[in-house]
Amino acid sequence: MVRVGLAGYASAGRHFHAPLIRDAGLELAAVATANPERRAEVAADVPEARVVDDLEALLQVEGLDVIVLATPTGSHLEHTQRVIEAGVACVVDKPLAVNADDALSLVDAAERAGVPLTVFQNRRYDHQFATLATVVSDRLAGEPFRCELRWERWRPVAKDRWRENAPASEGGGILLDLHSHLIDMAVRLFGPVSTVFATIEAHSTTSEDDAFLVCRHDSGVVSHLGATSLSGAPGPRVRLLGRGAAYVQNDFNGEANVLPDTADADPEHCGWLYRETEREPVPTTPASPVEFYRAVGAALAAADPQAAMPVDPHDAVHTLAVIDAARLSSEGQRVVEVITPGTRPGHAEEV
Repeated sequence: MVRVGLAGYASAGRHFHAPLIRDAGLELAAVATANPERRAEVAADVPEARVVDDLEALLQVEGLDVIVLATPTGSHLEHTQRVIEAGVACVVDKPLAVNADDALSLVDAAERAGVPLTVFQNRRYDHQFATLATVVSDRLAGEPFRCELRWERWRPVAKDRWRENAPASEGGGILLDLHSHLIDMAVRLFGPVSTVFATIEAHSTTSEDDAFLVCRHDSGVVSHLGATSLSGAPGPRVRLLGRGAAYVQNDFNGEANVLPDTADADPEHCGWLYRETEREPVPTTPASPVEFYRAVGAALAAADPQAAMPVDPHDAVHTLAVIDAARLSSEGQRVVEVITPGTRPGHAEEV
């Protein structure tokens, strides 16, 4: 059985990584957290797991096959470097780093060391995304030309956490937190992003709590990617416009839906195809985030573990290149070309 060490037991570690690791049939052998409350939670949730204080202590636990970093984004560069130096396979919660250059440095270091590295992009494995991917690949809405992906919530009083309190340079803000999902999904559907225009603002937090990106993909499709903590009326999670229909999806993990007519028809369907006043439900494409960790376990037993990993870390470099370009766009209110480090020289440039 694959033995896993988990660094961090806050929201991501406890509610996402730990359950998925165990449901995938892997052994959660050790957890690193110095927080007394979280240590007690580990003891209650995973009594068989050894609890240590920090990443250094976790790396001393014998027999671990992979380390999962569910630590604050601002620590990913240092922590991932340390795991690579120790020669242990590494899963990093998204985003891989705070910018594309740092992310590429980690990918290069892992390749030089021969250490498998992947990024936890769990939204690729949601049934909502899987169904959207089916709509796109099977042309159920015809040829797509615009895709709107939203992650909007009503949180007028910001939470007192590092995500809200840290500056962007240290991993704070909604752009790194949520657009790392939205961009990844859009790129999976429509290919690399060539240009971006963005508005990024902070109303209630240190870093941004509202960000909107217009991304033009190499394929010609345009993605509108919006995330905000200040929407009293969250819009549809997905609206895909095609030449034959529109696809709308708005049920998401029990979150508030102010557009009840867009709720899924039943558990066997996910979203709707609209042609003006006519609509039809779309069958759900089954998927589960557990598959991510099943794939990690299988990859570690493969002849080429890196090639078999579920998420290519170079994908994370491109996602961060889009985020870097979006920041430049918002600062200058201009369209910016996305240039991904490691693909050709240079950085984001004005078009």
